[in-house]
Amino acid sequence: MMTARAYAIVRRHGAWWLAAQAALTILAALLVWWTVPPLLRWLWWTADWSVVTANLRLFILFRYPTEAAWRPALALAMTVAAVGLAVRRAAARQSASGARTLLWLLGAVLASFVLLRGVGSSVVPMNLWGGLLLTLILAATAIGLSLPLGIVLALGRRSALPLVRWTSVAAIECVRGLPLITILFMASLVVPLALPDAWRPDTVLRAIFGLTLFSAAYVAEDVRGGLNAVGAGQYDAARALGLGSVAMHRLVILPQALRAVVPAIVGQFIALLKDTSLVLILGLTELFGVARSVVNQPEHLGRFREALLFAAVVYFVLCGGLSRVSRSFEMRGRESRRGRAVERT
Repeated sequence: MMTARAYAIVRRHGAWWLAAQAALTILAALLVWWTVPPLLRWLWWTADWSVVTANLRLFILFRYPTEAAWRPALALAMTVAAVGLAVRRAAARQSASGARTLLWLLGAVLASFVLLRGVGSSVVPMNLWGGLLLTLILAATAIGLSLPLGIVLALGRRSALPLVRWTSVAAIECVRGLPLITILFMASLVVPLALPDAWRPDTVLRAIFGLTLFSAAYVAEDVRGGLNAVGAGQYDAARALGLGSVAMHRLVILPQALRAVVPAIVGQFIALLKDTSLVLILGLTELFGVARSVVNQPEHLGRFREALLFAAVVYFVLCGGLSRVSRSFEMRGRESRRGRAVERT
């Protein structure tokens, strides 16, 4: 039977295709043989992971006070719970609850930010924030702010008012035409000059501003693609129901557009999470910065492979988590639409 099946495959694809597949399989097997065993031997026998275990607190909290370590744990739990509930509600409905869910998620992120900083005598200066804590703060806050800002820019770019349209176009194209490093430098140097001395934000807030502005421009283009994918019949149907422009976009157009571009938006957020490592140029010590600094300790000189590999694994887990959220959102959306279709039939 296997011979007949192989003969059928050869007849269908040709001998050259079969030879190419065999060559690629052999090449992949050789690459695995040459790389995996030495890597495993290094991981288990040669690598000295004391650079990670001895500095685990620096990797996670940096110089955040030990007595206030419960705050990051509570803030993380709040944010994870808010994201999970937001994904569940947004995937199950296509109504105005999406806007309320977005505002609720943004409120949870900002509440976590306030909790970490504290009020009154319990304020923790932002120059003590760093490591994984700072990476998550930068990513979560920039994601929470850039999504609504990107939606506003996308709608503004399609506006019938020339001033609103061209202002949105100028903002999007100017930001997309600059590298993120330039925007971070501008946020660090130009923003303080435009504000009074008493209102000058901390370096962390300047980094959040630059990351949010950069991500919002790309999110706006993703959302604009989703808006273009919505058929003209949806607009006509909404107008036939007597819906105004705001209600039409809130109830009919935006839910469909956002659902169509979920992979693109999540991909942008994953890139934003990795781009938080660039705040190192502003003097902030996030996860990658800690990985670079701990290897300068006398007892850990030359152990940069272990430190950087640990940071890479953490980034991989975080990015994989975002991808998992995206897939969960899409699967719940399909199940919800399938359930409504069964109910109508």
